[in-house]
Amino acid sequence: MGTRDGDGSGRSGERNAGRVPADRAGAGDGDPTAQAARTGTGCPTDGPDGPDGPDGPDSPSPSAVERATLRLREAVPTEAVPTESVPVDADPGGPGRPDEPPRYAPAWLRLREPADAAARAHDLLDPLRIRLANLPSRADGLVVHDLGCGTGSMGRWLAPLLDGAQHWVLHDRDPYLLHFAAVGAPRSAADGSRVTVETRRGDLARLTPDALAGAGLVTASALLDVLTAEEVGTLAAACAAAGCPALLTLSVAGRVELAPAHPLDAEITEAFNDHQRRTGLLGPDAVTSAAEAFAAHGATVRAHPSPWRLGPGEAALAEQWLRGWVGAAVEQRPELREPAGRYLEERLAACAAGELRVVVHHTDLLALCRPTGGSS
Repeated sequence: MGTRDGDGSGRSGERNAGRVPADRAGAGDGDPTAQAARTGTGCPTDGPDGPDGPDGPDSPSPSAVERATLRLREAVPTEAVPTESVPVDADPGGPGRPDEPPRYAPAWLRLREPADAAARAHDLLDPLRIRLANLPSRADGLVVHDLGCGTGSMGRWLAPLLDGAQHWVLHDRDPYLLHFAAVGAPRSAADGSRVTVETRRGDLARLTPDALAGAGLVTASALLDVLTAEEVGTLAAACAAAGCPALLTLSVAGRVELAPAHPLDAEITEAFNDHQRRTGLLGPDAVTSAAEAFAAHGATVRAHPSPWRLGPGEAALAEQWLRGWVGAAVEQRPELREPAGRYLEERLAACAAGELRVVVHHTDLLALCRPTGGSS
């Protein structure tokens, strides 16, 4: 398990839009046509806040951006520190090493972050808050493990919505994305309490209950659909053993609505969904599989729609998403190449003219696992 795509591929469209080779991560506009290796990193998150963050209008050249990365260690997590004092080090080994996983461009992740934040299901927060209020208090506050964190958009969204001190443990296997997650993390909770972070680099396929010891909450964003059934089972078992709830957002649902309609919409959608299920990944079946896995461990599971709604105000995101979505469909069914090429041209023209509306359906899942010291 882990960050497989970027919000990354098992997931194309959303994820493929921002995939770039490791030696070009964060290097520019996030080439939406890049169909890099389908197993790798990323999460649908974004770089540091503000327009002048990496890849912003005033950012340095790609090589300079790549050099300004955080030095992380494989075996030892970085020391827990307030976000304002996360150390930044020079070149952690240089870009483009052959053993590095594929990365997502921070520019793409930043582009999608507002749509992700708007889509996530606020209706799941009240039952989550009730559960968290009943957990034993800790001196260091609520410990949150964010799995496949990418550049940290889940923490930027959720931490300011929860009261009390929080310590976020950010998991990803890409040190470049972990750097952005750490330096862009929120500094305070909803009530002004302190928020601190640490990073842990590694493969989440090896997730064990011990890794979640002391956790009060597990989160992930756009992760479930790029996992296998076995990996989802491992995640559910680990959360159940730790007795902590899990908030798992933005899993693709396999449905897309475009207006105006086009005769090829259904065929492109079907090919895209088949692409997501390649190599045993769950794709659109992820939420059902996860709900069953958590329920098997006695958890109470709630699901809620969390669709992207893209109109003229989100034209840049819709364009990038379209390119990745259609590209994945063609990769799955090469016979679609010519008609899909014409389809994409028409859709991009409508998008540029402000005439296209897109709804990309997702589902958020809240699993309230039984506390290890009492009843649920």
